[in-house]
Amino acid sequence: MTSKIRARAENLATFRSVSVQLMEILSRWVPTTPEMEAKVLFGRHIWDFAQHADMLGKRTFELRAPLHFTLAPVDSYAALLAEVSSAKTAAGRMSSLYDGLLPGLSARYKTYLDVTDSLLDEPSVRIVQRIVTDLARMTEESRELRAALPHLNIADKSLSAGLATREMLVANIVSHQPAVRAGGA
Repeated sequence: MTSKIRARAENLATFRSVSVQLMEILSRWVPTTPEMEAKVLFGRHIWDFAQHADMLGKRTFELRAPLHFTLAPVDSYAALLAEVSSAKTAAGRMSSLYDGLLPGLSARYKTYLDVTDSLLDEPSVRIVQRIVTDLARMTEESRELRAALPHLNIADKSLSAGLATREMLVANIVSHQPAVRAGGA
């Protein structure tokens, strides 16, 4: 696998890992979130993240990596995901995910679109464009729900602001794997 194709596969595999982790976080939140409206929102977004993970996983195979190749993000980003996961209240959960993490993740996808060759990597571009659109819709749906149910807003915005800042400070979430030489070693 050439280095450019490998880099694309690793980027998409890392995005896939993040999608899977976000799907799992929301899945853990649903049974412990008392507000039915938040449960429904989380449930819809579980499906969205599952779709993203599936599309990205199939694309990694097209890029000569294993089917559904998944590459964990760098440790500092994994720590952010763990922090998001630890939110206890519906308001805290919504704030940390939709205000703290998703804007930065969306920016990462947009950066991928900016730096990739849209002709040579058109299938990846189309997948990532769809994901960017979905993330914007998901964020807007969370805002609409919080506007309708103000008790789902968190008064102290420092949690989401701190997450957003730390998310932005992680320069690259991809933990590149060492190249494997022909012949197996």
